[in-house]
Amino acid sequence: MSGDPRPVLFVTNHAPGYRVPAFARLAEREGVEFALVGGAVRHGGGAGGIAGLPARRVPERAIARLAASGRHRAVVAGLSGRLALPSAYLGARRAGVPFVLWATIWAHPRTPAHALSYAPLRWIYAHADAVVTYGPHVSAYVRAKGARGPVTEAPQAVDNAFWGASAVPDRRAPFQALFAGRLAPEKGLDVLAAAWRSAGLTAPGAALVLAGSGPAPPPGAVLAGPRAPGQLRNLYAGSDVLVLPSVPTRDFREPWGLVVNEAMNQGLPVIATDAVGAAAGGLVQDGRTGLVVPAGDAGALARALRRLHDDPGLRTRLGEAGRRAVAAHTFDAWAAGMARGLAAAGAGRSAPEGC
Repeated sequence: MSGDPRPVLFVTNHAPGYRVPAFARLAEREGVEFALVGGAVRHGGGAGGIAGLPARRVPERAIARLAASGRHRAVVAGLSGRLALPSAYLGARRAGVPFVLWATIWAHPRTPAHALSYAPLRWIYAHADAVVTYGPHVSAYVRAKGARGPVTEAPQAVDNAFWGASAVPDRRAPFQALFAGRLAPEKGLDVLAAAWRSAGLTAPGAALVLAGSGPAPPPGAVLAGPRAPGQLRNLYAGSDVLVLPSVPTRDFREPWGLVVNEAMNQGLPVIATDAVGAAAGGLVQDGRTGLVVPAGDAGALARALRRLHDDPGLRTRLGEAGRRAVAAHTFDAWAAGMARGLAAAGAGRSAPEGC
């Protein structure tokens, strides 16, 4: 453990509501100052606020100077922004303090703009004093890309108490399949629509409900629109399966899929593709805590939907196993994983679990 009283500088884009409790746990145990650089938000949750956090908004151009200021005992940075990550790394090196990378991708985007960042990011993988990842799928990726230092994992978490609380089931049919998230091409909605038709699941006995915002939904689906957290919890409680049919694209591969954690807290079985981080990372295990199908394979997805439709006992077994598995994915577990990364880099203040 480090006896250095200075805080850790943690550079990221936003502090959305679903991350604030985890950030707060880390700040309590390690002493952290968050620098929020803003930018576009692709994942759910929005930009959020910073109430209750030791945080401030900082332009990307100021990160290098802040990281090099000598006011921090270590610097942690995620993959946000164009300049924030390399600036945080270089600032830490100027200050002579450890640098910890918070790695969240398991496939580098293949667009011309992202191609420019590939070599610098591989350099940081190789030279960071420690890397903290979303799970084993990201850990394997960063090691394959040259990470030399310690790699630890901080599991993705939601508010298990909230998502597992009693709900008022929102049900539209005797068998209800639910998709929750952005109605975007990389979410595999075209594949889901084809699978639904192929499975022969039709009204009034079955309903495919889409909770989220985006372009027009595929034919045959019921659009529930964006849902407040309490309303979404009711949809989980009223459904028989959550389907996350994400497909890899040139600029996206599902890093995790927090809707999986939310649904599992309600005992809802999950069908996910192998392009979903929660499946690649081990939370959705085929035949144990859910069903995993190949991305883009409408036939396999149709068979999985039909299997759960026809076997209520399997739905119950998978749902109960998922509820048990997700119980370990807590805000405290995330903070402990980050603390292990800081300790591995020689900058930990607390004694994290597992050390």
